Amino acid sequence: MFGYFLGGAVCAGAVGAGYQSMSPTGQWYGRTFVGLPPGSKKLALTYDDGPNDPHTLRLLEILARHEVRATFFLIGRYVQQRPDIVRELAKAGHAIGNHTFNHPNLIFASARQTRLEIQQCQQALADAVGENSRLFRPPFGGRRPGTLQLVRDMGLEPVMWSVAGYDWRGKPADYIEMKVARQVRGGSVVLLHDGRHDSFGADRSQTLIATDQLIARYLAEGYEFVTIPEMIESAPR
Repeated sequence: MFGYFLGGAVCAGAVGAGYQSMSPTGQWYGRTFVGLPPGSKKLALTYDDGPNDPHTLRLLEILARHEVRATFFLIGRYVQQRPDIVRELAKAGHAIGNHTFNHPNLIFASARQTRLEIQQCQQALADAVGENSRLFRPPFGGRRPGTLQLVRDMGLEPVMWSVAGYDWRGKPADYIEMKVARQVRGGSVVLLHDGRHDSFGADRSQTLIATDQLIARYLAEGYEFVTIPEMIESAPR
């Protein structure tokens, strides 16, 4: 009987560890920023896997029209490919973060590989825009014990999310808006995508439409859109 319970505990622990390695709000493997306490009237729009031509530039137009600034977690190899787009992001006042150079799942990467991925992306960002916000988001949200400590040792702040639009599934804009609206509680960090990790030039037109709709919706409800550095600055101490 003891063996039965012991086996169950080990199994539960393994399941829990696996969940925590991918959970956007899990904190087992180190603290990450996932937003403000519920009830805040601040929201942060974040976009992964860019820069992407032409959709990142079109997204900039939508954000500018609403006078909203967002946070972009960029893939280093795409930054090298289109540093001009990255410069446009910085020029418009958006926050820029590191999303590794090749977008591997860091659960399966050694500490050496993880460090190299981050360093190469950081260098690409520095070459494109110089100093940046020093934010980091792990690809797929994947991390394992030690990953986030390594990130912090490199001077970066790990950022996850509390709301996902599931736009990577190629769904229409109304679906993306609905998924976000069902999760927003105020103080949320919203995950969307202006690019795709495995192909440059991916179609993100539905994300752009959803972004336009979401901004209009939440501005009308009295919310304020901020960058991740602005949200971190306003977090309770």
